[in-house]
Amino acid sequence: MNPDLDLGLERIIRAPRATVWRAWTDPSRLEQWWVPAPSRCQVDRLELRPGGAFVTRLSDDGTEFVPHLDACFLAVDELHRIVFTNAIDSTWRPARPAPVSMTATITLHDHPDGTDYRMVVRHGDPESRDRHDKLGFADGWGTVAGQLAAFAERTDPR
Repeated sequence: MNPDLDLGLERIIRAPRATVWRAWTDPSRLEQWWVPAPSRCQVDRLELRPGGAFVTRLSDDGTEFVPHLDACFLAVDELHRIVFTNAIDSTWRPARPAPVSMTATITLHDHPDGTDYRMVVRHGDPESRDRHDKLGFADGWGTVAGQLAAFAERTDPR
């Protein structure tokens, strides 16, 4: 991780890696934790393969959904890693997303207490990284990671 360009977080989720993976890769599960509550998420496309689309919409009131993320998967290594970017949209066109262009890498590793969940969000320049940080990266992405943990721990079949 480059501290001048990247933001990250890590968390131990008390659920098996397969449960956390399903929370990321099943659209109906992803919708339950992907955006900070009380907002709601709708998954339009989740094509888990390199070059596949990752498109979601967001609603603050649960009725009207507006565009949220139009991204492209770069790498998908089952049960281990997901990499996506919003610098390329779901149709492989270059994009200039607001508020920042980024590439996110999510990794899952076994841990004695469940899953070691790590996320690194890469930016193209220090200004974009700082903008993302000031807009509340730690609160927003941290909240979502907490929601993922609560969802995975609640749905763990153990």
